Amino acid sequence: MTYETIRVEPLSPIIGAEISGVDLRKPLGNQQFKEIHDALTEHLVIFFRDQDIDLAQQKDFGRRFGKLHIHPTAPSPEGHPEILIIKADAKSKAIAGNRWHSDVSCEAEPPMGSILHMRQLPPSGGDTMFANMYEAYEALSDPIKHLIGGLKAWHESEHVHRGTLGQKLREGLTEWPRSLHPMVRTHPVSGKKALFVNSGFTTRIEGLSARESRAILDMLFEHVTTPEFQCRFRWREKSIAFWDNRCAQHYALWDYYPQSRLGYRVTVCGDKPV
Repeated sequence: MTYETIRVEPLSPIIGAEISGVDLRKPLGNQQFKEIHDALTEHLVIFFRDQDIDLAQQKDFGRRFGKLHIHPTAPSPEGHPEILIIKADAKSKAIAGNRWHSDVSCEAEPPMGSILHMRQLPPSGGDTMFANMYEAYEALSDPIKHLIGGLKAWHESEHVHRGTLGQKLREGLTEWPRSLHPMVRTHPVSGKKALFVNSGFTTRIEGLSARESRAILDMLFEHVTTPEFQCRFRWREKSIAFWDNRCAQHYALWDYYPQSRLGYRVTVCGDKPV
């Protein structure tokens, strides 16, 4: 793919690319927006360095890609309900994202993408892993593809947001999000098939016994961890990662306790998986 207004350097042949030539403090022109959108579609997660943006500018960037999602439980800065605080320190008992997952896949219309801006980092550690779910699907045998291609699985949030993180539902909500999604979804832009189950939110396969469901899900969860599907991003302060939740999963490493890590995330609304 040819780019005129940005530079794109792949992080690996499978997933991830670093974007330069962009100042996100300024509004994106139509051509630059198209090229960033194309780079995200091609590489599934894209990274920007040295972006000294505030919360309003981060939201403006996210809105170029769609309506902003408001998380059902996570804390937000005052006056910015569309922003998630991603924080860990010496007082943390658990952290968000410390297992392979796609953000808030428990929603009826899971987010299209997430944009994380890192403000504070530990002296070392705190990297994030990303995995390509197109590759994960294609690497499955034909009989397994046939089996899961006709199945749906439940994605639930209560065990994560209340059970692990100790969060409460946002005011006005009365039920923890849970949704039934196809185990293989077709990306609405690329048209490719992607594996769409994750160890963070997916709890059981509809129509199977508990034993059958557990065996298949555990096999797929382990499959997702295959190193050849992945890239690893080493954060620096003021770096941004923008990932496509429809075809990628990620894992935030918590190897820096008791050091602190702080970032802010904007999440772009998506559509119902098909």
